[in-house]
Amino acid sequence: MAQSQNKKVEFQTTGVSYLGLGNKVGKFLLGDRAIEFYADRNVEDYVQIPWISIEKIGANVSGKKISRHFEIYTDKGRFLFASKDAGKILKIAREHVGNEKVVKLPTLLQMIGRFFKNLFAKKA
Repeated sequence: MAQSQNKKVEFQTTGVSYLGLGNKVGKFLLGDRAIEFYADRNVEDYVQIPWISIEKIGANVSGKKISRHFEIYTDKGRFLFASKDAGKILKIAREHVGNEKVVKLPTLLQMIGRFFKNLFAKKA
């Protein structure tokens, strides 16, 4: 049986986890100690990320629109999720991990532009 790390849940929403092969639909629980994802099909298939282990969390932002996909970077690796409430998740994360750890991730066009800039840069 999956045991939650949180004593109090601040926000709950649905979303998708992109871990391993395929994606899993489930529920996010954001609480006082961790961000948790539990798959709908198998509750034992879960991800628990304590707030203290998060190095940075971010999403693509274009104008005032926040992408539904967001990434969490920890010392264990990178976790990719999607939720219609990604903005709310990032706001709650900002309260727990600090403002400096919530970042804007580059958009696809910015990454392509950076690739070509580095491709044609002078080699020293």
